[in-house]
Amino acid sequence: MNSGRFTPLPVAQQRPANAVNRRCLRLLGMLHELHKVGYQRLRADMGMSPSGIHWRCTIFVDGPGDIEPAYYTSADNAQYFRWMDAEHDTARQMAAKFIDRFPDLCAAGAGLDYANAGWLTWMLGKAESGDLPVFYADYPIDIDPQDRPPPPSAD
Repeated sequence: MNSGRFTPLPVAQQRPANAVNRRCLRLLGMLHELHKVGYQRLRADMGMSPSGIHWRCTIFVDGPGDIEPAYYTSADNAQYFRWMDAEHDTARQMAAKFIDRFPDLCAAGAGLDYANAGWLTWMLGKAESGDLPVFYADYPIDIDPQDRPPPPSAD
């Protein structure tokens, strides 16, 4: 963003060369697939491990309740959420497994939240351009205000 004027991203023409980035992108793609079919209340918090080596993503639902989030770290490679059978899955296949394996989280995440779904689409575009979203780390980071996630929907 420059001078208060919004600048769209270029359309990514190829997948990231880095295998870690491709795996992280597949996880974000899985969440996008879940949003497309109506689990838009599922939210993501993404950051770096204390060492600064591994990217982390927590999928959760805001609000009351004791619903356990789903955790991923790039240290687990393609064993998403410690699954041993998703290494070669597409984002859509992973989304189907996520619904099956996290039924309480998905039930709480069912519903429309256009602001959150739109935000994730923006983050996915940035990630496809090689810029994985990072919102926390054990070192100083700058977060562009337009990249901050929206507040939860009131519904």
